[in-house]
Amino acid sequence: MDGGAGFPGTQPVSRSPEDVFRDYRARQAGLIRALTTDVEKFYVMCDPEKENLCLYGLPNETWEINLPAEEVPPELPEPALGINFARDGMDEKDWLSLVAVHSDSWLMSVAFYFGARFGFDKESRKRLFTMINNLPSIYEVVTGTAKKEPKEKTPKSNIKTNKSGSKPSRHAEPNSRVPKMPPPKDEESEEEEGEPQEDQESALCGACGLGYDDFWICCDLCETWFHGKCVKITPAKADHIKQYKCPSCTGSKRAKV
Repeated sequence: MDGGAGFPGTQPVSRSPEDVFRDYRARQAGLIRALTTDVEKFYVMCDPEKENLCLYGLPNETWEINLPAEEVPPELPEPALGINFARDGMDEKDWLSLVAVHSDSWLMSVAFYFGARFGFDKESRKRLFTMINNLPSIYEVVTGTAKKEPKEKTPKSNIKTNKSGSKPSRHAEPNSRVPKMPPPKDEESEEEEGEPQEDQESALCGACGLGYDDFWICCDLCETWFHGKCVKITPAKADHIKQYKCPSCTGSKRAKV
């Protein structure tokens, strides 16, 4: 079991910080899926009656529960051992949060293991950390902390349809449908409006659970925001869509028929 090494080979091949970051982001997406979308399956697989189990994020954005590597030292740093033993002794949310913290720690160790293996200098390590730090951590996504942090990213492009464009802005344009995202927090607006914080859920992609990306599109039915690449919609294609329906809403409609 090698934890899905992203850069196999006996001799280290020159890689850039961007290569390592892509590996980090893919593994993180898999771990987030295990602790959110696939959480019921993950919970069942972490049977305390089994041996020491580890949660691995793989470079293809999937996850797996497996025994730790037998070789010493392992090809990659190993994640926390025996996460299944604490499952029934803790509140489920607390247990998932603990697994998320250990998963964040493991991802960082893997990323900087690759950094050392590929001979990154000070500037390359700094660039890698900056890219990683711009993503919400697994812990923040699992606990909802990431949703509460204000996002002030400026859209990179203006798509003429009101349901597509760069990352949903907290300041909607006058002629566009207002997305379900709260305005920047301030004491006066919070007291006057008193809107529920559930609207902040659209700060993350409805498909992968991650935040910032170059292009987003909103479902006209459930009003959930998605990364264009996650639902296979390009900016050019969005220009010709009169009413966008996400995969979930499309599936629900077919089921009713």
